[in-house]
Amino acid sequence: MTGRSPDKTQDKAPDLRRIDLRTLARQGGTLAGALLAQALPRLAQSVESIEPARWSAKGELRPVKGAEPQVWLHLQADAAVRLVCQRCLQTLEHPLRCERSFLFLADESEVERLDEELEDDVLLLPRFFDLLELVEDELILALPIVPRHDDCPQPLPLFLDLEVADAGEETPHPFAALAALKKTPRPN
Repeated sequence: MTGRSPDKTQDKAPDLRRIDLRTLARQGGTLAGALLAQALPRLAQSVESIEPARWSAKGELRPVKGAEPQVWLHLQADAAVRLVCQRCLQTLEHPLRCERSFLFLADESEVERLDEELEDDVLLLPRFFDLLELVEDELILALPIVPRHDDCPQPLPLFLDLEVADAGEETPHPFAALAALKKTPRPN
């Protein structure tokens, strides 16, 4: 047995709100986990309920001829959420899934130039990066604009005044009073 103490930094979980992307990419490291609704407050406000979101992020350092290697982050995340169907107003279970790659560059002008050219997102490389915020942002972007069932489970309610329809009476036109004023002669 050697007198060496075990390395305690290996047991310590990284602070996901302060990730060093360069180090993660250089090591080709992968981070993964599950997030409860409390860790995703903006997403939780947008839905009826959310199951734990599963995510993984892998760093990659890509060599570039004649330049510094590029820092890439590949993100996958999924969650099951309950929304309100905008057609029938019943609960709708919807899976959210995102899979995106991000290129991080140190030069802001290069970020602007490449963001126009590439399909992948190009972001400015910060000293420390909030990975949890990115996961939440991507899940929010995966929400449907108008949540609705393909086929609603209940027939849609008809908002029709049956008493008026049965009586055979016509409802007065809202501008009928104005038309009557127009027809009456004005005194000189």
